[in-house]
Amino acid sequence: MESCPSVKNILLLDSEGKRVAVKYYTDDWPTLSAKLAFEKSVFVKTQKATAGAEAEIVMFDGHIVLYKFIQDLHFFVTGGEEENELILASVLQGFTDAVDIILRNNVDKRTALENLDLILLCLDEIVDGGIVLETEGSVIAEKVSAHGIEGATSLAEQTIVQALTTAREHLTKSLLM
Repeated sequence: MESCPSVKNILLLDSEGKRVAVKYYTDDWPTLSAKLAFEKSVFVKTQKATAGAEAEIVMFDGHIVLYKFIQDLHFFVTGGEEENELILASVLQGFTDAVDIILRNNVDKRTALENLDLILLCLDEIVDGGIVLETEGSVIAEKVSAHGIEGATSLAEQTIVQALTTAREHLTKSLLM
């Protein structure tokens, strides 16, 4: 298992440090209060930084945390202290690119919350059980969208039922393969 690139969590927080979308893949934070405390600590530690278009990196509580800010959203990817920073950076870049595509270059908290189902599907396409599956943003966005990137309907116009149907179809395909 040591040779497999792994992620401990992926966090998407707003400009106040509140949750937008989070996924934890390990039991390093066994309770909700431990998870919330970690999120607050990471947010406070990185809040003063001026992370722009490029990912920043910080060692925090024995973990490697890569982060990137886009408007009022803060993206974080956490790995173990022995994890390869370049792999974590590619996970972060893939996630931000996919969200950017899905939200049609309108990456802000309101739009993210309106499309939360698609963002959570992105997280599922990127990492499964802590194991990195995909890091290419356009591939992730295409898998999340039932119609592909250049589909007839925009991703923002999909209903929750359509998104759930798409997720079910992807799950069925993956189980049959």
